[in-house]
Amino acid sequence: MSADTAGPETLGSLSDEPQQQDPNSQQAKEIAGKSPMRIALGRLAKDKIAVVCALVVLFFIICAVFAGPICALFGVDLVTPLASERVDGLNKGLPKPEMGPPNGPFTWDHPMGVAPRTGEDNLAYWLYGCRVSLLIATTATIFASIVGVVIGLLAGFLGGTVDKVLSFFIDMFLTIPFLLAALTMAPIINDRFNTADNYSTIQKVALVIVLSIFGWMGTARLIRGEVITLREREFVQAARVMGMPTSRILFKELLPNLAAPIIISVSLMLPTFVALEAGLAFLGIGVTDGISWGQTILKATNLTFFREYPQYLWQPLLGIVALVLSLNLLGDAVRDALDPKTRR
Repeated sequence: MSADTAGPETLGSLSDEPQQQDPNSQQAKEIAGKSPMRIALGRLAKDKIAVVCALVVLFFIICAVFAGPICALFGVDLVTPLASERVDGLNKGLPKPEMGPPNGPFTWDHPMGVAPRTGEDNLAYWLYGCRVSLLIATTATIFASIVGVVIGLLAGFLGGTVDKVLSFFIDMFLTIPFLLAALTMAPIINDRFNTADNYSTIQKVALVIVLSIFGWMGTARLIRGEVITLREREFVQAARVMGMPTSRILFKELLPNLAAPIIISVSLMLPTFVALEAGLAFLGIGVTDGISWGQTILKATNLTFFREYPQYLWQPLLGIVALVLSLNLLGDAVRDALDPKTRR
């Protein structure tokens, strides 16, 4: 009988489970005594693409956090009245060639040139647009992740009626088209607060709320599924037998075991919100009273600007592409590093 059962077990281990490693092998010695997080960080450090993407993301974070000092270092500002006065009417409303590329040579006064007609410095608007984009996306990701994790924990652990009700709300929010909801809410906010002194701040807060409301469902579903598989484990059953309160089981026992899926969810949610923020600003329903990459792209799509001054469009567009692509690739690398079944 033992010989009959040995075959299927061996086949199952080859197809469904990672192969057993020799405890004396070099790879086994390298991970011996290390926590799963340290092992994952070691895998990331060996992934060249992940390292490059992490450096790119770090560059954008530095640009966003230190936008003011960087502008002061280059001597540029959001307000450039001198540049707006130096406009040649015979040059189709474009700034004079000496104001920077592509119409003139490079100048430290305006390293990335100036905007057509207005003369606003492109570098200053690029840096502050990066700050707005990352600030809104990061804040919305934090709130959406918290809501998703809490709802996923409750639905997965409590089960029964609570699970049915929360799952109904998850499915209901998933059926609401995000763009349609944003198009509906934007006019209401504009009509209600367009005369307020802090209208720009109100727009940013409203955008964070909208992104959070329609961004938590994926995290909630992921956490719910993970909790359903964990709630029958021995350590959870032991905590129940000991009379441990539900809140302690959720946040002290289950939550630490959900670090990997939470990190993966956050790493994939952040680039989505960066792209959505720019897209909504381009459509005129995001940040319209302030600085935004999407607003710059909207202004640059003017046919004259696109033909005569293409860098006005490509500068913010390349920033969005580089940031979103780096975050996506880094998120994929984090997912692979945290997956214990990854073949390497």
